[in-house]
Amino acid sequence: QVQPVESGGGSVQAGGSLTLSCKISGYASGTFCMALFRQAPGKGREGVAAIDKDGSTYCADSVKCRLTISQDNASRKTVFLQMNSLKPEDTAIYYCAAEARWELPARPGDSNEYPYWGQGTQVTVSS
Repeated sequence: QVQPVESGGGSVQAGGSLTLSCKISGYASGTFCMALFRQAPGKGREGVAAIDKDGSTYCADSVKCRLTISQDNASRKTVFLQMNSLKPEDTAIYYCAAEARWELPARPGDSNEYPYWGQGTQVTVSS
């Protein structure tokens, strides 16, 4: 059973920074492309960032220049999302997603591309 697990959510003031982590547990081997999505109250799920095994990345236009996604190159089963200059509109539940593939999918910000999902972690940005 492939299970992404998020950590690092919390509350921060506007302008602050936060780092989320996502680790794949329950699977000893395999290659995964991993992504982070978010869902704000009353809104749909939005693809925020993704990274593949070669280190190619995708970032949504809404967060570009404020966000960096990276991975643990030793295990390649943990990714980190560094979010800077946070805004109240970044408040959402952030979800980790994964797909067993080497390269980014054709639509890396589309939730339908990823079969494995974490439970989510809350990020709250106060003004």
